[in-house]
Amino acid sequence: MEVRLVQLLASFISVSADYALARLEFALRDPARPAPPVIERLPDASEASLRSRWPRIEAQLDEALAFTKHLSPPRSNPHEKEAAGWLDRTVREMDQYARAIRWVLTVTER
Repeated sequence: MEVRLVQLLASFISVSADYALARLEFALRDPARPAPPVIERLPDASEASLRSRWPRIEAQLDEALAFTKHLSPPRSNPHEKEAAGWLDRTVREMDQYARAIRWVLTVTER
């Protein structure tokens, strides 16, 4: 497996752990709102994990992007604003890594 891809996968895995925490924080701060969608974690930065799980993870990430895009601004509670901001940042960071991973996959498959 290409070194760039392993590094990108490791970064994606790290940010996906942050997303899990941000998702939990968001849900705890405002239980009346729907919870953000779950995004599976890759167990490791291996080609087998990537090939078997990546399409499903990309679809789940698209759901999370749509969720944060249509998220109404939090109420005046600063903790809710902070939780929503953290959620949005982690989803955008995951999307950046996912796009880079997709690019490397596309380039290396040729």
